[in-house]
Amino acid sequence: MKPIVSISNFKEGQTIQGFYLCVEKHLRHTRSGDLFIDLILRDNTGKINGKIWDKVEAFDKKFSQGDPVAIKGNVESFLDRDQLTVTRINKATVQNYARYGFDPALIVPVSAYDPKKMWKEIINIIRSIKNPFLKKLSYELYEKNKEKLLTHPASVTMHHNYRSGYLENVLSMVKMAKTLAPHYNLDVDIVFAGILLHDIGKLNCIESEYETSYTEKGNLLGHIVVGRDMVCNEAKKIKNFPKDLLLKIEHIILSHQGKHEWKSPKKPAFAEALLVHLIDLLDSQMNIMEQEIKADQDKDLFTSKYNYFNIPLLKGSNASK
Repeated sequence: MKPIVSISNFKEGQTIQGFYLCVEKHLRHTRSGDLFIDLILRDNTGKINGKIWDKVEAFDKKFSQGDPVAIKGNVESFLDRDQLTVTRINKATVQNYARYGFDPALIVPVSAYDPKKMWKEIINIIRSIKNPFLKKLSYELYEKNKEKLLTHPASVTMHHNYRSGYLENVLSMVKMAKTLAPHYNLDVDIVFAGILLHDIGKLNCIESEYETSYTEKGNLLGHIVVGRDMVCNEAKKIKNFPKDLLLKIEHIILSHQGKHEWKSPKKPAFAEALLVHLIDLLDSQMNIMEQEIKADQDKDLFTSKYNYFNIPLLKGSNASK
């Protein structure tokens, strides 16, 4: 097989092979009535429009919208933009295409950090928790959900909304808490456990194999309620788990969004809960700004004002050079 070509490296006139995610798929007709397939394809470097003009009915049966696909095609220019004319396509699975280089991480946005290294750091943080009940509660929930945690995003459309974003968000928050919790003379164990568990419900509220979306529980209950239930159910399995300690962790989960208008059932009512909320807000906002700046493709010094913050964002002194 030829080398896999990422979308950001497509050049007009090039024949490519690679693996991409079919974000959109539409059967359409040309003006003369001929059937064709209109596609939007994505990998972790960008998006491109694609067209299938030949063998339409046969290729249509081979894949669906939302599938990873193995593709051969030709890069062409249409209205001054690259477009891919697909000559061969099939649904890609790890079982059938791993030996050719297929990895789901190639076709979805991913964390810049190695998830296995992040996992080791987080396990070491859990081991550093001195309170035996909080240590066991955190460890059990993380070990039981390890497979999900290694790849899960932290949100569907907002902050850290990419593969392994959940671990990146939690690890970043804990690193801040290492400095801030002692500075304010807070209970470090409660802060660490609160950070580790505040979003745990997202593991059952977000579907994230390729395209992220909310599960039925996510839509009907939300990650705060689901997360609290997960923590309470696990705490019941730990003999003599202190009720007052569990109550504080529950409150952190219920209050970490900080405001009722942000879908937080409670506002932070003690210092450790407030710190978890503020660190969560800081890390999410900084990540969103970083993503907005990266997403703007213009070479101007500032981004467009049409972004999460509704203002032009300064890219950096070299943006226009």
